[in-house]
Amino acid sequence: MGVKQVREAKFALGQIVKHRVHGFRGVIHDVDPEFANSDEWYEAIPEAIRPAKEQPYYHLLAENAESTYVAYVSQQNLVPDDSEEPVDHPAIAAMFDGLEGGRYHLRPEHRH
Repeated sequence: MGVKQVREAKFALGQIVKHRVHGFRGVIHDVDPEFANSDEWYEAIPEAIRPAKEQPYYHLLAENAESTYVAYVSQQNLVPDDSEEPVDHPAIAAMFDGLEGGRYHLRPEHRH
């Protein structure tokens, strides 16, 4: 019997991050300790770049030059965004109550 390795989340709720490959930015609003999306979603990622399931996955309120959206990204594909620029996503105001030191603060009703 193998011991299941627990992987710590490297990023925190409210933190602004950037996708390592695609360059879009986003604010973390939820974290799964390991992959928790559909098999169809996972298998749609080309096998050559498909990340491991056994790592934290982050739900992001994301933006790129064209639009805003919700993204689901593996820890290995994220890097901190140190620009301290706000993320322009319409759902941020409902979940977070301010940006300070490059990090959004969750509204009390969204903390668990």
